[in-house]
Amino acid sequence: MFPTLQVGDRILVQKLFFNWHDLRDGEIVVFARPAADTMCVVPGENVLVKRVVGLPGQRIYSSGNGVFVNGRELSGPYVVPPLGPSIATKGDAFTVPAGDVYVLGDNRANSCDSRYWGPIKGSSIIGKVDLVWWRDGRPEFHWL
Repeated sequence: MFPTLQVGDRILVQKLFFNWHDLRDGEIVVFARPAADTMCVVPGENVLVKRVVGLPGQRIYSSGNGVFVNGRELSGPYVVPPLGPSIATKGDAFTVPAGDVYVLGDNRANSCDSRYWGPIKGSSIIGKVDLVWWRDGRPEFHWL
């Protein structure tokens, strides 16, 4: 999730009153590693942190270095180009199924995410990241 999150960051995850149905595009979530993830397994890493880019019913595709949701290009200072592997071609857009969420890492060229193992089940989401509270070995409060 670099540059938004860095190795060693400590984060506050909203779990208590969390309901995945209330998610919005762009939010960062913590979720159980998908069973379909056989390419990017890191021993001991059972949960992942990624950004939500597609919600149930939304159509997603990539073109060049851009990601498009329902025909609108996603933008944000958190995206590190290049995009990396394509999501789909414009003529072959992917519609996120009911009950699922499409997630991408911010460092798209170096991220195992829904491009490799497809959308994740909403029920596998543990919570939403709200705050970075520790960075570079010291307290630092940064709301996400």
